Amino acid sequence: MSSNTGSSSLPDPSAPMAASPLTRAVLEIDEYAATLGWDQPARLFALVDTAKLRTQEPALAAQLGLDEPAGDSASYTPIEQDELPPGTPLDKFLGTIAWPDAVAGCALTVERQMLPPSAEGSVPHGMSEKQLAAWVAKHPERQEVRMTVAVLRDGARETALRLREKDSPKEVLTGADLVPGLAEALSATFAE
Repeated sequence: MSSNTGSSSLPDPSAPMAASPLTRAVLEIDEYAATLGWDQPARLFALVDTAKLRTQEPALAAQLGLDEPAGDSASYTPIEQDELPPGTPLDKFLGTIAWPDAVAGCALTVERQMLPPSAEGSVPHGMSEKQLAAWVAKHPERQEVRMTVAVLRDGARETALRLREKDSPKEVLTGADLVPGLAEALSATFAE
């Protein structure tokens, strides 16, 4: 586990309050990614239990600004991992990950282009993945989206979606099953 950055300072007071610790973690990562701007590479985060981090790694907790309990006993601290290897397909990279026991979950933030459901019927058949990506990139109805997907060892999952055209903390959509394929791939990194 590396500790590049990952823990942002204080949450945006205009952002909506999240109910679960996993939702709060995914929104914290989304907000951190938003500070970096768009057109960024994918970023991988380990999620660690904040209370355990304080007791087991006090120096790291202090470095991340977590040495004082914030009154919330159930929370996860995102710790950004080393940069993903350029040119490696995401599914192949995720297949190489094994997390230590101290990691309660993981999260990935990635940007993609997507089409609204109304445009899906016009997708040409028989295209390779590369050809399809090029076709979507030229489509007039395409939208750029940043997806932040988080999973825990126990199977819990959460996603935050932010459209580039609605780039505001108040416009972030959250839900457990918004990007099921990516959530499954992240869950597989915890398979024994």
